[in-house]
Amino acid sequence: MSVNINILVIKNNHQGSSVFIQFFAKNKPDYVFLAAAKVGGILANKTKKAEFIYQNLQIQNNIIHNSYLNNVKKLLFLGSSCIYPKLCPQPIKEEYLLTGLLEETNDAYAIAKIAGIMMCKSYNEQYNTNYISAMPTNLYGINDNFDPINSHVLPALIRKFHEAKKNNFDKVIIWGTGRPKREFLFVDDLADALFFLMNNYNDNEIINISTGEDITIKELAEIIKEIIDFKGMIEYDSSKPDGTPRKLCDVSKINSLGWKAKTSLKDGISATYKWFVENESNFINLEIK
Repeated sequence: MSVNINILVIKNNHQGSSVFIQFFAKNKPDYVFLAAAKVGGILANKTKKAEFIYQNLQIQNNIIHNSYLNNVKKLLFLGSSCIYPKLCPQPIKEEYLLTGLLEETNDAYAIAKIAGIMMCKSYNEQYNTNYISAMPTNLYGINDNFDPINSHVLPALIRKFHEAKKNNFDKVIIWGTGRPKREFLFVDDLADALFFLMNNYNDNEIINISTGEDITIKELAEIIKEIIDFKGMIEYDSSKPDGTPRKLCDVSKINSLGWKAKTSLKDGISATYKWFVENESNFINLEIK
């Protein structure tokens, strides 16, 4: 069987619909992994809500609709575990989506992603397409975003501790209390899961992708501190927001199909930090106060 393999690179989040129309018309891809999105940590989500909802809606609307127009055989849309209700039961089962209020610091992003999930379901029901939606947990790994403003917590902490060690700072200040719990999935495990789902999952309902294990932000900081060998103290700024108290995904659905994450958190962080050090020249120095 011949399969078209083409990659559409989203160079920025303001590309008009003509870019997508031209790509699909020219390349006629058979399968689409819709991973493109505007993403960021708690600060970016809180302060750039208009950008998050507008740009994510633009990206997913264009790609999903053009997939339909060009007879794509199957599309996999990536949601996120952060779009579940803020205070839903733990671990989070797929059916908990839309059962409660969203976390206010990232509600704009969450609504955009929920719209993408509903768009996939609606096209399946009306046009008999095969569009599936997966819900990955917090991701990290090689080629991560280490920007001090827009990055997620794990790469942000790697950069903070690295810069603190390099500059002989006596402490690292971390937003919040350190009490919220999060789980983290190495990006190579995500890629493996997406390929697995593309081959083995055809349900119209969402499916979680995660490790099924979580730790507190404080525990995460201690692990990163140890791996980087930072000798100073850790201070928590409780005046800053914590975000959702806990986001542990139930993985029984994907595990029952035969997929499980393989990379331990310490191994994944070590590999990520090694890559960061090797590519440090590509990053602007972070000023830590």
